[in-house]
Amino acid sequence: MIKGVLLDLSGTVYLDDELLPGAVVAIERLHARHIPLRYLTNTSRRSRRTMVKKLRSMGLSIAEEDVFTAPRAVRDYLLEHQFTPWLLVHPEVEEEFADLVGEEPDAVVLGDAANAFSYANLNAAFRLLLDGARLLAVGDNRYFRERDGMSLDAGPFVAALEYATGCQAIILGKPSPAFFHAATSELGCRPQEILMIGDDVLSDVNGALKAGMKATLVRTGKYRLGDEQQICAPGACVCADLLEAVEGLV
Repeated sequence: MIKGVLLDLSGTVYLDDELLPGAVVAIERLHARHIPLRYLTNTSRRSRRTMVKKLRSMGLSIAEEDVFTAPRAVRDYLLEHQFTPWLLVHPEVEEEFADLVGEEPDAVVLGDAANAFSYANLNAAFRLLLDGARLLAVGDNRYFRERDGMSLDAGPFVAALEYATGCQAIILGKPSPAFFHAATSELGCRPQEILMIGDDVLSDVNGALKAGMKATLVRTGKYRLGDEQQICAPGACVCADLLEAVEGLV
């Protein structure tokens, strides 16, 4: 029996600055049935504070503590291991790490930096990694959907730096099992009692399955025909959108 739900945001609940059709109704039905939920996102072009503000402006009732973001997971890791970061992230996310930056960085933090993915910045990260810095990444997502089409995410740049330096990135957002389990723990559930719903077959669906959960792939956002063929294990289904995914629960 499903006792808790984890929801991806971009491509599942909203796209750009608009909620996807049926998203509000789906979330209201979960609340009406007292099914607890958390929002898990690798989106790293906004801080959690600005993301929640945006969602509220679109009409979604959401508490900041209900949103698990990959940049926050990276911040927690930096604090736990007392690393000093060098940032290759979007300017909107720099505030998440402002108090941790120092003169002798020993960790490269890589997110979806958009136009900050310049040769100069990538080369600076490359040199730090060659000197022994750790590579901490929000995720290894390959691409995501914007209103005008698909766009590169952080994953290709993670792979480039791994290839150039021979290092192995530490992925702290999805599909890291620890990221899924942190949200599960807050819901007071066991992994097998959790359903993850998302549009990314690799990070959302396969990540959840490997973490011991159930999963639903929605055919919205970045979904492309044939993605379901990449599902790595039993325990997943495919639905048209978030509302259809939730209707099976309520």
